[in-house]
Amino acid sequence: MATTELRMRDNTRVTGAAMLLGSAVSNQLGAATAALAFPVLGPAGVVAVRQWVAGVVLLAVGRPRLRQFTARQWWPVLGLAAVFATMNLSLYTAIDRIGLGLAVTLEFLGPLAIALAGSRRRADLACAIAAAVAVGVLTRPRPSADYVGLGLALLAAACWACYILLNRTVGQRVPGVAGSAAAAVVSGLLYLPIGLVVMLHHPPTPGALAAALTAGVLSSAVPFLVDLVALRRVPAQFFGAFMSVNPVVAALVGLVVLGQQLDVLSWVAIGVIVVANAVAVLRRVG
Repeated sequence: MATTELRMRDNTRVTGAAMLLGSAVSNQLGAATAALAFPVLGPAGVVAVRQWVAGVVLLAVGRPRLRQFTARQWWPVLGLAAVFATMNLSLYTAIDRIGLGLAVTLEFLGPLAIALAGSRRRADLACAIAAAVAVGVLTRPRPSADYVGLGLALLAAACWACYILLNRTVGQRVPGVAGSAAAAVVSGLLYLPIGLVVMLHHPPTPGALAAALTAGVLSSAVPFLVDLVALRRVPAQFFGAFMSVNPVVAALVGLVVLGQQLDVLSWVAIGVIVVANAVAVLRRVG
């Protein structure tokens, strides 16, 4: 009986890990698909469509009762909406300028910073130093370096750190996923005028609109729903560590789908940041 239960638990975790990998692939394929629409809609137009898709999906899943929110609940929700909107715009603009793999890797410095914040342990200090060296390698001066793109990716990292902190507050003050759903709806509404202006000045082609909608589904709807189910199958610490595969998946998707090549040093630096993030997350929850 115990053996059967152990096998069932192992199968559940394997299924959960497979779901998380699928979520990561979906997220990065969505970002690559979004990049295909950049020449027509630009990053702002694509982000607007993505925010609208996220708002509709989370509204259907979370069903937030907005009229019942108190001021104490609304403030972190509004902050989360603003951070969510800024994070996606800065990330997509960075992807447009420096490529998918590099942009996503630098964005992951946000959760890494949260995992290392306040720690005085030597192992965590080693993770921080390793990540700092890796960032230095990725952002090293060279003729082709796009410092605006690098700065936008780092802004996305700062936004992700704020997103994590605000999500905790929202989770404490609003039950279930209603708070996240409300933030997604507000963010989508913020992008209504932006999206309309972009589309009036740059009328979308059917292909570009289809790419933007697909990006919204792959990068917002699918990861959210899959991660929600996967968290019931794997421990939270495993979930946090497994998220570290995203930079590697992003670099591979950027190479295969967009033809964005990275040099050997950049691949090594991405690997160092992935390992540092995984170690930091596991030690924090251990």
